[in-house]
Amino acid sequence: MIPLRRNSYLLMLLLLVGLTAHAGQTDQEAKLQEVVNTIAVMDAMSGETIPPGLVGTAQAIAIIPSVVKVGLVVGERFGKGVVSVRRPTGEWSRPLFVSLSGGDVGWQIGAQSVDVVLLFASRRAFDILLSGELTLGIDASAAPGPVASAGEKIAHDAGVEIHVYSISRDLFTDIDLNRATLRVEQKDSDEYYVQPRVRPEQVLDDDTEILPESARLLKRLLKDRTENES
Repeated sequence: MIPLRRNSYLLMLLLLVGLTAHAGQTDQEAKLQEVVNTIAVMDAMSGETIPPGLVGTAQAIAIIPSVVKVGLVVGERFGKGVVSVRRPTGEWSRPLFVSLSGGDVGWQIGAQSVDVVLLFASRRAFDILLSGELTLGIDASAAPGPVASAGEKIAHDAGVEIHVYSISRDLFTDIDLNRATLRVEQKDSDEYYVQPRVRPEQVLDDDTEILPESARLLKRLLKDRTENES
């Protein structure tokens, strides 16, 4: 269970982010706010949670909020979000924008969207994504991630390269993203960092540029969460 003091800290940060929103906010800044909100929802969830240590040992984390259904028959999904990779120093990189399409998410009745979280246990899988795109279940093994009750320790499958989570209405939901594709969104990263044709490797390896406040906040929240779970 996450301490109440930590939940209060996250809620305070969310309020600050909300207060800084303005009419000229870019699509990328708005998406980062959704990502931060997803992290807060995960931390505030009671009952089941991602097992302690699984986030702390992840090589990379992709968070795609508000994944919606785009097909009336086939049930295909689409959403945009970001990915951050753990650097050799243990720090988290600034975010790289990505999109997720395909797959079949188990939809709760009345639910309009789900938040998807991908925990990369394998650096190999993440390196494939950097080439442009990664197809789950084809380029790298992927499976629904384990969940645990507060304080419960659960062993996870060491053979799985990507642990997949879906959250709707503050609950974990059934998910099947087999053959779903995760793609690097070059245009979004270019616009967010105001730098044309910024390479994915450059985004992830270089923090010398002045970071947008939303990217700085995301890095801080990931650091806080992983330090508490490693």
